[in-house]
Amino acid sequence: MLTKFETKSARVKGLSFHPKRPWVLASLFNGVIQLWDYRMCTLIDKFDEHDGPVRGICFHNQQPLFVSGGDDYKIKVWNYKQRRCLFTLLGHQDYIRTTYFHHEYPWILSSSDDQTIRIWNWQSRSCVCVLAGHSHFVMCAQFHPSEDLIVSASLDQTVRVWDISGLRKKNVSPGPAGIEDRLKSSGQTDLFGMSDAVVKHVLEGHDRGVNWAAFHPNLPLIISGADDRQVKLWRMNESKAWEVDTCRGHYNNVSCCLFHPRQELILSNSEDKSIRVWDMSKRTGVQTFRREHDRFWVMAAHPSLNIFAAGHDSGMIIFKLERERPAYAVHNNILFYVKDRYLRKLEFGSSKDSAVMQLRGGSRSPVFSMSYNPAENAVLLCTRTSNAENSTYDLYTVPKDTDSKNPDAPEGKRSAGLTAVWVARNRFAVLDRQHNIVIKNLKNEITKKVQAPNCDEIFYAGTGCLLLKDADSVNLFDVQQKRSLASVKLSKVKIVVWSSDMSYVALISKHVISICNRKLENLCTIHENIRVKSGAWEETGVFVYTTSNHIKYALINGDHGIIRTLDLPIYITRIKGNSVYCLDREARPRVLGIDPTEFKFKLALVNRKYEEVLHMVRHAKLVGQSIISYLQKKGYPEVALHFVKDEKTRFGLALECGNIEIALEAARALDDQACWEKLGEAALLQGNIQVVELAYQRTKNFDKLSFIYLITGNLEKLKKMMKIAEIRKDTSGHFQNALFLGDVSERVKILKTCGQKSLAYLTAATHGLDEEAEQLKDTFSEKDRVPDLYPSAMLLQPPVPISQQDSNWPLLTTTKGFFEGAMAAAGGGKHSTLAAAVDMDEGAGEGWGEDADLVLDEEGGLGGEGLDEEGMGDEEGGGWDVGDEDLELPDVDVSAPAAGSGGEGYFVPPTKGTSQSQVL
Repeated sequence: MLTKFETKSARVKGLSFHPKRPWVLASLFNGVIQLWDYRMCTLIDKFDEHDGPVRGICFHNQQPLFVSGGDDYKIKVWNYKQRRCLFTLLGHQDYIRTTYFHHEYPWILSSSDDQTIRIWNWQSRSCVCVLAGHSHFVMCAQFHPSEDLIVSASLDQTVRVWDISGLRKKNVSPGPAGIEDRLKSSGQTDLFGMSDAVVKHVLEGHDRGVNWAAFHPNLPLIISGADDRQVKLWRMNESKAWEVDTCRGHYNNVSCCLFHPRQELILSNSEDKSIRVWDMSKRTGVQTFRREHDRFWVMAAHPSLNIFAAGHDSGMIIFKLERERPAYAVHNNILFYVKDRYLRKLEFGSSKDSAVMQLRGGSRSPVFSMSYNPAENAVLLCTRTSNAENSTYDLYTVPKDTDSKNPDAPEGKRSAGLTAVWVARNRFAVLDRQHNIVIKNLKNEITKKVQAPNCDEIFYAGTGCLLLKDADSVNLFDVQQKRSLASVKLSKVKIVVWSSDMSYVALISKHVISICNRKLENLCTIHENIRVKSGAWEETGVFVYTTSNHIKYALINGDHGIIRTLDLPIYITRIKGNSVYCLDREARPRVLGIDPTEFKFKLALVNRKYEEVLHMVRHAKLVGQSIISYLQKKGYPEVALHFVKDEKTRFGLALECGNIEIALEAARALDDQACWEKLGEAALLQGNIQVVELAYQRTKNFDKLSFIYLITGNLEKLKKMMKIAEIRKDTSGHFQNALFLGDVSERVKILKTCGQKSLAYLTAATHGLDEEAEQLKDTFSEKDRVPDLYPSAMLLQPPVPISQQDSNWPLLTTTKGFFEGAMAAAGGGKHSTLAAAVDMDEGAGEGWGEDADLVLDEEGGLGGEGLDEEGMGDEEGGGWDVGDEDLELPDVDVSAPAAGSGGEGYFVPPTKGTSQSQVL
């Protein structure tokens, strides 16, 4: 028994699987109904409108409905999509034990402690029939899966089979209602002695009250469990029913029992805290699962999958009886797999699927694992049961002629052993029941015994080597030298998958995948929340694996992601191009299409195959935030720029890779104050004067604009900034620009305006403006003291610029990366890294352009397309644009090679060097 999922809540008295979704309903003794996703192990929803314990629960097989019955005598029908109760059915006079939907008709079947069974029409919301006949509590009642029958179990120690064909004819048959129909009433006979529902069989044989009864899905069999601790099997025909046999083994009340939907097995649970599995033909116990502190109350089987649910005192448990992973082996272009007691062969190229041979019978347990020997065309098939004493393996020689339509079972050699794998052309290793390793030949004779570390499982690891698994680790063991070569810490490994060249191995446990090299050095470990099902190596060295929900990939550096989602689990056998060859749970070969672009792109980056990366960038459809974040994380922001359409993300990536041109383009689109400030800082670090000027204009940072004009020697622009400061009434900025320009008369004018007569007089007199100084001196009153002039005073005149800086500052000559150079050479589109250039006007190459932007109008304002009254731009967003007439900027050839670089270098920002403090 394999536990899949377990909850911890209150006592569970009712269970129901959804027929299509991975959901299970659990009705609790505290009055709450819980809806669980058993694949994701999460609680989806709760429903709590019952006034007492809820016992019966059932999903509808088509509609988004479920029905519940509780100790409040109420039957409620719910819509789980709307998350509400639609209506309540009233009629029972005591606790309601079970509720079930009919598989075809709009009926609900309920059983109650009022000793009756009722059938309701949930569309008309009325009771259509009452089945009375039991003399004690009716603990269970169920519809037959295909016939007009009902089985019920009661504490009156009987099981009854009811014929409801009359009810069907009355309520379901088409045509107008006749006198016969009008005379009928629910549960009563008509004029001719016919009834809607009649007792067909009464099964007597239990010595105590019967708690459960159920039909077989296909055969005329009934199973029942009672307080006499027995599980009874009954057979019936049209005229009678009789007891077939009794399964004895429980030592307390049997609370529930059912038939396995697809195998000849019976499941039962009991208040003795156990679940038992019985062989239906032999009526003997096969397996027992026990809990220490919890009694079991109810069980349910999934209608199509090999999973079951059992409710106990503190919650529920979801389990399956056997391993669903089919046994298979792949060699070159051929898949060998086991299905329906046959060894089959599938050729991947031609998709030819044929039965190779019939396997030896005698064991109901499925084949656990397979090991194929291509040299001798032999196969080892291991069969394992819950009891290790019964585990065996079979050695077969595969017949060469597989064209026979009915291949016979060849002579196989069977021996006891937990696992058997090939270790050489004519030798195989067996892990026996005492967990020792023995080596055998093709005649199944022991050739040697190997003293090896104690292990629970052995796996193939190349010629002469084995992987030995214990509880906490995996060891690489050399059979010839009888010593361990390497070891890795990993607990509970279930599957081992080697790459085709045996250079890498994937060790898979329940929720962990560890990828190691040949020396078992751990390269990466991947944790999954959902159980890992299977895996195979893709031809380029990517490990592709499946969980219950997804097909995923993993690179040896630890990068992993999702390829596609799955409706049902599959087991991968081979990956080839865009196809995944796999087996489903029924061991049917399937081929699924995938898109390998993402993992091939990442693999090419990891392996530094930049030509392949560039080809995929230009031709593949790689989109999504995951690719962008991956490229950023791995240090390829210039490649990520190709995929980004969001301007904010593009702006950040462009700044990260130093691409001012694309950052400028994104900043224009965003027109955000913070973006322009960041762009100005980045452009200043690169010495891109034009972009710095534009960023300062857009942020209205006039002080920094003045400074940039000063250090570049652009006095004409500096005069404009002085005029702008005057218009904006920014006295400090006005005076500062006058100082930068050495305009003494303007400084005197500013000081006069501010009321600083003394400073104005000193400035005029010191700089030789005698006439202006005399005028100022005359304005001093008798009380005012005229400041004294210092004969040694120096004139404050700024130096004249040697030359005006017309181009961007030179950068160190470095070589650009592969992607930047390749994309620049290709001259890509808008999203290419170097394709976006600054939009320049026709006046490029003529210095800073014509000064048409700051012409004063008649009123003393600024004319043209310059600044408004506050010195702000007319355009939305303010400031000037590089393309406006007022600031024609020179064209910058961002792709031209640097001088002295031999045609291979580009001007790019140099990397930061080591500071002198660190050197010293």
